[in-house]
Amino acid sequence: MTAPFKLYADTPRRRRSAIIRDLLTVAAIAFFLLLGWGVRQTIDKLAVLGEGVESAGTTVQDAFGEAADAVGGLPIIGDTVADGLTGAGQGTGGNVAELGQDGQDQVHRVANVSGLLVFAIPAGLVLVIAVPGRVREVRALNAGLRVLTGLDDPERRRLIAMRAAFGLSYGHLLRFTDDPLGDLAAGRWDRLVDAALDDVGLRHRLPA
Repeated sequence: MTAPFKLYADTPRRRRSAIIRDLLTVAAIAFFLLLGWGVRQTIDKLAVLGEGVESAGTTVQDAFGEAADAVGGLPIIGDTVADGLTGAGQGTGGNVAELGQDGQDQVHRVANVSGLLVFAIPAGLVLVIAVPGRVREVRALNAGLRVLTGLDDPERRRLIAMRAAFGLSYGHLLRFTDDPLGDLAAGRWDRLVDAALDDVGLRHRLPA
């Protein structure tokens, strides 16, 4: 049988805290994603400069091409002049158009890289800060879920109470009993078991 798995604690305070932290993490990732996309789009608009250069070069090349077509039918020199005009169009307008296209490609690359970096660096930092602690919290919660079972067995309750009395901080124990060691010695285990459950975020299963 597969053991149950929990992402959030049973206790309201811990559950609320974990949900708020998870929502803030998701919101931060979404914010940096939108910020990166905005930077990418803003830089990418500069490609219009390259488009203008390419368009101007294409216009010049087309003009030479039209002139070549116009003189191409002339006798004797037509083909020679047409070839010269075509070559001139390629050497001027064609080169300019190619330069414009290269400029556009460079702008697109810079835009993509900049947007990715604006998103990835802060988002990665958020994940590095948030994820390890959250993973430890979930692991502790599910480890407690597997271990802190069989609470109807007096001997098991006694062992859990001992674990709580000797392993938990006094500050945590005093939230449940004024005399944790006295309770352990007297066999009053319920509050100590409650403290052990609360330590990993599980709901109190026994009456106080």
